[in-house]
Amino acid sequence: MLEINQFTYGWLTPLLAYAMSVTGSLLALRCMVRARGDSGHGGWIATGAVALGGTGIWVMHFIAMLGFSVHNATIRYDIPVTILSAAIAMGVVWLGLSIVVNRHGGEGFALCVGGAVTGLGVGAMHYSGMYAMKTDVAVRFDPWIVFLSLVIAVVAATAALWFALHVDGIVATIGAALIMGIAVCGMHYTGMFAMRAHVADHVAAPSGAQAGQLLTPLIIAVSMVTMLLLLQVGITDIDEPDLSRIRGQHASRYWPVPEKPRRRFRPEDRPRPRFRADDFPTEKFDPRHRRMDG
Repeated sequence: MLEINQFTYGWLTPLLAYAMSVTGSLLALRCMVRARGDSGHGGWIATGAVALGGTGIWVMHFIAMLGFSVHNATIRYDIPVTILSAAIAMGVVWLGLSIVVNRHGGEGFALCVGGAVTGLGVGAMHYSGMYAMKTDVAVRFDPWIVFLSLVIAVVAATAALWFALHVDGIVATIGAALIMGIAVCGMHYTGMFAMRAHVADHVAAPSGAQAGQLLTPLIIAVSMVTMLLLLQVGITDIDEPDLSRIRGQHASRYWPVPEKPRRRFRPEDRPRPRFRADDFPTEKFDPRHRRMDG
């Protein structure tokens, strides 16, 4: 059996993988807070699926794979299968989020179904990503450890969906994202621990792209999109008023304005009219009250 190294570059790749998993989870949870409060939540669910499935799971997986190596083996990646694994990750997360937000059959039933679908989908993404890896050695997987990794994926997905329904506030969201990052990374490295590599005869040289050529541009592109979305969505307050929706009205109508105290009217405060001397016939007035001009 050949030696497998998950940490070729030390703790660099696992720490980066965990950081991206937390970032994707954080953005997804912030999107779900908005989805819960918006009747037209389809766009927020899709954004959350891209964040969690694309960055929190897929990018995390392949950053970790940059640190993966097998002694005396050549590793290449099949480009179509690698892209398909990203689509699987985002698709199953979108399906799971849609199930729990709509809550068909009650919250508990929706969490069980959504968690199972999402967890098994995450497992499918992981092992399709491993299938995209081509090498010139024989690869086997321990079925019991594979099963354990799928159980971890289902539990982690169910917990993530529960957080998506109940977490509010930036502090609680950060805490939930940290926990989700641990769960996703735990599932990945458990699945990788199930892998065994052996020398095989008559194995052709693998074809495909090298890890740096394929994965680095994809990881950077998805990560930059996620960071921009996080800056736009994640740091704003959910409850602050949106003045962009006000059309043809003054914003002051939507803000409390202190009322001025009313003053009680008194007869002596009535304004007195002013008249000029020639406004009325002078013969009706006493000459002594006439105003002399000149």
